[in-house]
Amino acid sequence: MRAKAQGTKNTLSHSRKAHLVLEDGTIFEGLSCGYEGEGQGEVVFNTAMSGYQEILTDPSYKGQIVTMTYPLIGNTGCNSEDVESGRPWVEGFVLKEMAAAPSNWRSGESLPDYLRRHRIPAIEGIDTRKLTRIIRRTGAQRGLLTTSPADPPALRERVKAVPSIVGLDLVKEVTCSKPYRRREGTYGWPDGYPDRRRFDYFVVAYDFGIKRNILRSLVDRRMEVLIVPASTPTEEVLKLKPDGVFLSNGPGDPEPIAYAIESIKEMIGKVPLFGICLGHQLIGLALGGKTYKLRFGHHGANHPVKNLETGAIEITSQNHGFAVDIDSLQGLAKLTHLNLNDLTSEGLSVREKFLFTVQYHPESSPGPHDSHYLFRDFARMMDDFKGK
Repeated sequence: MRAKAQGTKNTLSHSRKAHLVLEDGTIFEGLSCGYEGEGQGEVVFNTAMSGYQEILTDPSYKGQIVTMTYPLIGNTGCNSEDVESGRPWVEGFVLKEMAAAPSNWRSGESLPDYLRRHRIPAIEGIDTRKLTRIIRRTGAQRGLLTTSPADPPALRERVKAVPSIVGLDLVKEVTCSKPYRRREGTYGWPDGYPDRRRFDYFVVAYDFGIKRNILRSLVDRRMEVLIVPASTPTEEVLKLKPDGVFLSNGPGDPEPIAYAIESIKEMIGKVPLFGICLGHQLIGLALGGKTYKLRFGHHGANHPVKNLETGAIEITSQNHGFAVDIDSLQGLAKLTHLNLNDLTSEGLSVREKFLFTVQYHPESSPGPHDSHYLFRDFARMMDDFKGK
């Protein structure tokens, strides 16, 4: 099965052909709109209408080729501020149409130039609705995105060599190499990102692929944050006497991150813990639960979640391909949040151990702000721990 490129009026006439190959043998032919080279990984789709720069720079996308379902991407160009880490992490970018003439007063360069500068291959002019339907029907697949000339049989043979994301420790590729501090708050007009100097709490954050807006959201709640590498031993963290420990988002399968799971086991009950995304999954495993791979994952900014403690419905930003098995934690933790699309776990807590987690991203960037209250709840939990 081979899908031809669909012409778009914004496509540059000199663009080189590109191909996206799926492990089931499907080949999409389009035009290169990024770096002319090759990328490989798990092909997923993201349903957000905006925020492509934050998506590109989210370390949780390490090992994945991201398809945007919104048909026109790149309208506002790229700037030096709307990034979630120091570089893009996606292995490739798939679009229906790339905006040829971005327009925004904050834009510093076009999206194609940004992708080329960071050596990210990208393809446009393919039927992204068809691709999304394939992923939804068959599940996320291994893929190869290339601008190199190749015949279909050779491409189909090469994609078989792409490693599965299951069982890989991708955290070691995205975590920081040494501790550092952040005092930057969330963006505000006209001053940009403020530099905070007054703090009520000291928090150690494990970097499994942490997003900058998570750190900014913690800082906004008067938390001074020290970020440490994912392999930092428990005793080193507890010697710092933090008011709380934060466990960040990150890429891929949580089960191979055995060193983090063991550290979390040792910390439970000794210090307040708050986990987001991969941090949620790692806490679930540390408590004795299990995780499993979702069919096509949750990637986007419009996922409905029910807060089981308040009854409120939150529209959330999500990016994960694995989930905590709810039944495996019966008697070990309380389910606090539930995904209303597929009824998977979106949060848990063990109040007597001073820990809680969510699977989604309350810091948004991109996405809605419905769940910002969770950073306030973390502060309250640290206060309760001090007063116990």
